[in-house]
Amino acid sequence: MKIKVMYFAVLREQAKKSDEILEISFTNPRDIYNYLKRKYNFSLEISELKVAVNDCYEDFDIELKEMDSLVFIPPVAGG
Repeated sequence: MKIKVMYFAVLREQAKKSDEILEISFTNPRDIYNYLKRKYNFSLEISELKVAVNDCYEDFDIELKEMDSLVFIPPVAGG
């Protein structure tokens, strides 16, 4: 299955890219983040993130479909 993943803030810095298309067998954001955490050595735990699928906040266990768009949203400070 192909999934588009977009990275922001610290995750973008650690992945060294803003987005990518993954061809993977994982079917939920939780498993995908755990895979990416190992691949890119992400410093954030899943409990520190929100997840959006196709521009809507979702649960980490939602089942994904082909070419869904996935964003892991880290905490950000503004001012």
